[in-house]
Amino acid sequence: MKYAFFPGCSLESTARPYALSVRAVCRALGIALAEIPDWVCCGSTPAHASNDSVAVALPALNLKKAQGMGLPVMVACASCYARLRTVNHRVRREPDDRRRVERTTGSPYDGGVEVRHVLDVLVNDLGKDAIRAKASRPLAGLRVACYYGCLLTRPPEVVAFDDAEHPAFMDELVDAAGAESLEWPFKTECCGAGLSMTHPAVVNRLTHKIVSMARAAGADCLAVACPLCQVNLDLRQADAAEAHGAFRPTPVLYITQILGLALGIPPERLGVDDSTVVGAGGKP
Repeated sequence: MKYAFFPGCSLESTARPYALSVRAVCRALGIALAEIPDWVCCGSTPAHASNDSVAVALPALNLKKAQGMGLPVMVACASCYARLRTVNHRVRREPDDRRRVERTTGSPYDGGVEVRHVLDVLVNDLGKDAIRAKASRPLAGLRVACYYGCLLTRPPEVVAFDDAEHPAFMDELVDAAGAESLEWPFKTECCGAGLSMTHPAVVNRLTHKIVSMARAAGADCLAVACPLCQVNLDLRQADAAEAHGAFRPTPVLYITQILGLALGIPPERLGVDDSTVVGAGGKP
């Protein structure tokens, strides 16, 4: 099982623990990743909010680089996944977008490179039973609130690998890890990450609602599959508590970190110490 891997900018910087855990988990499960050579930023968020030509050109450029590898592309970042899937959706349907991509990048692209999210690969290609069979240290007793956010499953006509309103793939992986996934109402609510710099008060309110609800549901931690969600929900906890009322600091872990722990991978190889309640002022 082999994929062309597009890490994206976040996994090379603020979301380095996500990159570490994705690579470690895939290695442990026999999934080979070949990084796309000379990949560039996919344009999320600045490009698609400011220049539509760049918004289609940047992801298309990366997919054209992957085309010669003859492999489906696997993505871990929800924003990168949305941008790469969006350009495929657009160039397949809109001749103007195909011409724009060719004019901007210098060569044609027809939208034919398959783009998959790591959750999709783990559940549909590998299967949760295969993961459960390799879980040498099942996380019995750990109660997890799976948080999908707003980008991972929407819009369904573009991403479409899980239910848009009631997704379950992350919950299935938590179950495979031996932990308990909780039913709770805010799993697809927006955390406001796109407003972090411009409207922090809004972000603090949303973070408070999401983390407080997870705690009310009995969660020991949240599981995420988006770098923006992880940073936002983790770093904002102290400010959210100050503005809207105290709550117990809550770890926000990548789903691949949870899987990695169940697979017996040492925490330091998963970046766990680098992504656990950084902003809440303490450890769980």
